[in-house]
Amino acid sequence: MKVKTDIKTDEDIKTLIHSFYTKVRKDELLAPIFNEIITGDWSEHLETMCRFWSTMLLYTRTYKSDPMSKHLPLPLSNEHFEQWIYLFQETVDDYFEGKVANDAKETADNISRLIRNVKGIPF
Repeated sequence: MKVKTDIKTDEDIKTLIHSFYTKVRKDELLAPIFNEIITGDWSEHLETMCRFWSTMLLYTRTYKSDPMSKHLPLPLSNEHFEQWIYLFQETVDDYFEGKVANDAKETADNISRLIRNVKGIPF
């Protein structure tokens, strides 16, 4: 078994994001939402998410967009957010441990809470 390390590099971010979205694309609840929006090639979305999480966790400042405007129009329920958080945290735990890994899980939870709050979805 590979020893887990903390999230330190853009390659680590890529591992996290690609592994996470592999799970999302197979998930009964989340896959239909994503597959309706992302048709065909996922590479652009994955690259965008890698830049976002690299900016959030490694402070690379490579993400320059607004994630809220893209997520607010989506037909999401509390159940969707809970599953998204579960899969994200599970993926972090599958590969990493340490301060930045914990920050990733906390950041994902905070993003989820913020979007739910703005959308008026109780949690």
